Formats: sequence, C-alpha cells, structure tokens
Amino acid sequence: MNRKILLIDDDRMQFRLTLAHFKNFRGELFELFWAETYEEGIAKLLSGDYAACLLDYQLGPRNGLELIRKAVEAGSRTPIVFLTAESSERVDIEAMNAGALDYLVKGEITSGSLERSLRYALKLGDTLEALRRMATRDQLTGLLNRREFDRVLAEEAERSRRFGHPFALVLVDIDHFKAINDSHGHPVGDAVLREVARRLGDQVRNVDRVARFGGEEFALILMESDGAAAFNSARRACAAIEREPIIVRETLPLTVTVSAGAASMPRDAGTTDELVAAADKALYAAKSGGRNSAMPFAGL
Repeated sequence: MNRKILLIDDDRMQFRLTLAHFKNFRGELFELFWAETYEEGIAKLLSGDYAACLLDYQLGPRNGLELIRKAVEAGSRTPIVFLTAESSERVDIEAMNAGALDYLVKGEITSGSLERSLRYALKLGDTLEALRRMATRDQLTGLLNRREFDRVLAEEAERSRRFGHPFALVLVDIDHFKAINDSHGHPVGDAVLREVARRLGDQVRNVDRVARFGGEEFALILMESDGAAAFNSARRACAAIEREPIIVRETLPLTVTVSAGAASMPRDAGTTDELVAAADKALYAAKSGGRNSAMPFAGL
C-alpha cells in the first residue's frame, strides 16, 4: 500500500506541480492528498493518517510556522517538510526550531530533491520516534517508565489545579513476587511482569496511562476520575490478574495476584508527592489486609 503524504498549500497549481513530481519518483510510490486551508490542514494532520506532510509557509493570513507549532503542541509526530517561496536562512531556522525536519525552496524543487527530502524526513521521523520510545518506555514491559510517569503525573496535577478537574492514581503491586523469582528464576519473573503489564493495559481507557513504577509495582493514571472511580478501577485490576493463571510455558501455569491502592486529586492530595503517598498508603493497607485486594485512601 502506498504511503499517504499530505500537502498543505493554498495554491492549487502547487498541488498539481507536486503531483507531477510524485509521478516521477523512482523509488517507493506515495499517494498525495491536499488540504487548501490552515483549518483543513491542521485537522488532517492531527488525524494521524499521513506518513509525512509537505507544508507551505504562507497559508492565507496565517503561516505554516504557526501550524507546525500548533500540531506539535497537540502531540502530532508526523514528519513535516517545510516549503517556502523565499530562500531565507531566518525562515529555515524558524521552521526547524518549530519542528520541521527538512526545508525546500519552491523554485528549486525537482522530482529528485523532493523524493530525497521525503525519504530523509520519513527516516529521521522513524529514528526520532524510536529515541522517544527508548526515553519514555520501560524496556521489559513497554509501559511508560518512571521518568515519563513523573512527567505525566505533574502535567495532570497542573491541569487539575487549573481547571478543577479530578484525576486519580492507582498503585498496583504483585503479591509475593520475590517467591516467583526465587522458585522459578528471573526469566519467569520477567514473563510474569510482561503479562501483568498487558492485563493492566487492557483495563484502562485510551486516555489513561499505565506505567512501571518500579520493580514489581505499576501505576495507573486515570484522567477525569474521582476516588470512587479509581477504587473501582483498582478492584478491576485485581480481578483481571487473578482471573486466569499466567501461562509462562505449557507446563508452568502460575496463579498470580496483585494488591492495589487508589487515591485522587484534589480530594486526597494537593501535590503529586502527596498523591503518590496517599495511593501508597492505600496499597499498604491492601497488602496488610491479606493481599489480592484493593483499598481506597482514607477509607472512601
């Protein structure tokens, strides 16, 4: 299947010229799509349906630099090649600083230079995405790592304070995990961690976040959720792990359970440190009460 490329340009002639260049490409074939206005362009770019974007500098009364910044702020990671009619080092630098991966002057574009620029942007985009994943993901489970957990938690706490919306944290700990490692070895323990991570991920919504908090402990950040909703999520997490044995290999089904503690902001905490401490206190209560259970903070 041909990869889809989006051109955002208010000039129909530029679309026709670009389409003609695409037909001369010698390597991989791409399919070109066109957005004529800033508003149409940002909507299509944020859809995530395109492998790369060719973006014009001038879009009526607005410009492409503004569009790049808006897209990046909204979380778009689609590689962007910036197009402009003027050869200016200032525009070049501004485009790259805004988030573009390459820069072409319209009057100097050839089929070859456009194809090379697209391939470069796609390759660099893949590399940057791999680096982002390494920086934000736990290598064993694929969940958010502790550093990214801290960042997301701080971001949600600030949003909660600004708009008055609640959010919640659930801490989940695998019961007697050391015994699994001691009895079956660390490779089996790693397999258990991966499966617990997968099952926890299946229990949350797309807007929520799951992280490996450390060791055999996990964290669920639940957006727009109060303490009662967090407690229900914590109970579902416990049930999801206990429901079926974890089949490490055909001859080794393991019954695994977890304990969970839930807390919410702003009801239970005013800062991220306080929120983590509240969820941890609830988790400790669940473990002290016999494990394989969930507890809310302060007996909600």
